[in-house]
Amino acid sequence: MNELLKIKEDALSQIEACPDLKVLNDLRVHFLGKKGPIQEAMKSMKTMAPEERAAFGQVSNEVKQAITAAIDEAKVKLEAAAINQKLAEEVIDITLPSFHVHEGTKHPLTMIEEEMEELFLGMGYQIAEGPEVELDHFNFELLNLPKDHPARDMQDTFYIDENTVMRTHTSPVQARTLLSAKGKGPIKIICPGKTYRKDDDDATHSHQFTQCEGLVIDENITMADLKGTLQVFADKIFGEGREIRFRPSFFPFTEPSVEVDISCFSCGGKGCSICKQTGWIEILGAGMVNPKVLDMCGFDSKKYQGFAFGIGLERVAMLKYGIDDIRHFYSSDLRFLNQFNRKDS
Repeated sequence: MNELLKIKEDALSQIEACPDLKVLNDLRVHFLGKKGPIQEAMKSMKTMAPEERAAFGQVSNEVKQAITAAIDEAKVKLEAAAINQKLAEEVIDITLPSFHVHEGTKHPLTMIEEEMEELFLGMGYQIAEGPEVELDHFNFELLNLPKDHPARDMQDTFYIDENTVMRTHTSPVQARTLLSAKGKGPIKIICPGKTYRKDDDDATHSHQFTQCEGLVIDENITMADLKGTLQVFADKIFGEGREIRFRPSFFPFTEPSVEVDISCFSCGGKGCSICKQTGWIEILGAGMVNPKVLDMCGFDSKKYQGFAFGIGLERVAMLKYGIDDIRHFYSSDLRFLNQFNRKDS
């Protein structure tokens, strides 16, 4: 008994004077380990009478508990002291001059795409995606462009084989969505993504470019719904007060088809170099979904109608940010990209 009490007194004394966590852990191993003095003292239990053994066991447990509690308490204090010391060593002098942290910036096409996605998601659309390596069946045939159709000449296509192409627009995503709906509306989607055509690269053309197409299918959809949607788009992207106008055009997958112009955001329609003195800027193509397309994709064209539109993101970005050469988007020139390293207020 006396030996146990002496061990306890010695342990508590050393724990109280412990300078750091490492020494504290060494004390824990020494006093509470299998080769410690408590375990050594307990070896004498085998020579004790039963009543002495019970009393000795109780005292030994009390000693262990007291030492364990002291170690836990000391650990909390030492950890707090270590943290306070570290904080004291890491004090920042806020009077020192700062330095610029060089951060990356979003690509202008990414900025335009995210702005459009936010707009159309807020209008109840969903984002749909599809493969860039596409079957001729989806890229052309389901969009009312059968083989040998003369309108295919409008799109210089990269053919991988006779039936596989690099998609020339994101319209195949619309065809896939229509088929997956199995003839049941409504459908409201936008399809942003990369597209490819065999264009010679110059200031206004690129063999790779980005589109965002939209599709709405439901009962009683009219051109008025299309115009209202595009008016909201023009106001959001180019600023409030824009006017839009439709001009007749031709696309095999829409009927009627229109080219869409907006009033020039630079001169307000008075005429300037941006709008070539016309007061209007062409921004996209659109129209009512051709009934043949609806029928081929499993929809009853007598019950359902819809509209579709296609927007070139490079064109929108060039107009909005005053970019004069489409090749800048793909040059990875930091001088160009750093112009967009700004924080919105």
